[in-house]
Amino acid sequence: MSSDGHTSEAASSPRFITLEEAAAMTTGTRVTFIPGIPAMYSEALKNICYVKGVPLIRVLHPMMGVDKETGADRQARLFELTSQTSLPTMLHDEERPMNVWIEQLALAERIGAADAPVLIPADFEQRLEVMGLCSIVLAEDGLVWNMRILGDSPLGRKYGYDEEASSAAPGKIAEVLGMIDRRLEAQAQRGSRYLVGDSVTAIDVYWATFSMSVLPAPLEIMPVTKQNKGMLKFFRLNGEIPAIAEALTPRMAEHQQYILSTYCETPAVLGGDLL
Repeated sequence: MSSDGHTSEAASSPRFITLEEAAAMTTGTRVTFIPGIPAMYSEALKNICYVKGVPLIRVLHPMMGVDKETGADRQARLFELTSQTSLPTMLHDEERPMNVWIEQLALAERIGAADAPVLIPADFEQRLEVMGLCSIVLAEDGLVWNMRILGDSPLGRKYGYDEEASSAAPGKIAEVLGMIDRRLEAQAQRGSRYLVGDSVTAIDVYWATFSMSVLPAPLEIMPVTKQNKGMLKFFRLNGEIPAIAEALTPRMAEHQQYILSTYCETPAVLGGDLL
């Protein structure tokens, strides 16, 4: 980051390698991304690795669907190489590919820099709090899961969209938001800016990242690209759904911006075409 707080031209246009190149490598940490798009799980993993001081090699993740010219499944090669198609896929040295957030977090914690913050507390009671909160944000039927079934789309159907589940989703999202806000309030009363304990943990990074799906971050944190402008509009509209809007608080925005600007790379480096 430069002295004026902005990334360099090179950092704004990161290099992405192909799946074939990533699969052939035997060293290094490779993570799949879609250039210009802050897909939430990829963006969160990128932030986790940034906090842990893990250098990432960015890999092109194929889009869902069928190639219009060939009729081939665009993710077929990804499945051949990794036995799954989830975004992001994480490869490290010669270890097996990892696509589940909890495995990716454990790997980042294991390979992170010696002086990096500890994101999974050694204290088991605090670990219980951190991982429990992570589950209501990242896991099945949590915040992101319900955000993705708000509307009928290929991604929504992948997550089990139907009218009944979609109707219930705003209330579930609001319930998660209320839980996060109550914890932020309780922590502030004891003098902590973090969701658990007195230092940054995985839930701070995950929540600050995923909160952008209902609480848009300022441009100095999340820039607009040609590729993400539709996604950011969707996120903004999510936050305007009455049940969700009522649950959002200034505390959440303050925490989001503090964590992302203090611990993560901002403005977010996405690749793609900046607007």
